[in-house]
Amino acid sequence: MQYQIFIQTQSNQRFIASVVGMSNLSAEGTTEAEALEKVKTALEATLATGKFVNLEMAESPPQMKWAGIFANDPTFDDFLDKLTQIRQEANALDEPV
Repeated sequence: MQYQIFIQTQSNQRFIASVVGMSNLSAEGTTEAEALEKVKTALEATLATGKFVNLEMAESPPQMKWAGIFANDPTFDDFLDKLTQIRQEANALDEPV
């Protein structure tokens, strides 16, 4: 399995290697190679004591029940046009003369 590692160069020749997607997993070294070796060791230790699992959600978020409800509404474009007109009129009132 491959993991992406993000390496940052700090001042005073310090390097920080972080495992992408695992924000609490990083290591520091005086060279990139040392930082990589340390983060690899930390990752191996972490994986030895835990596991990845997939979490399946039974339901969609509640907001999704409203997604697409106007897809087949023939009056929706008219509604958007009217809304645009109202916004333009309101913006015109706010503009300095």
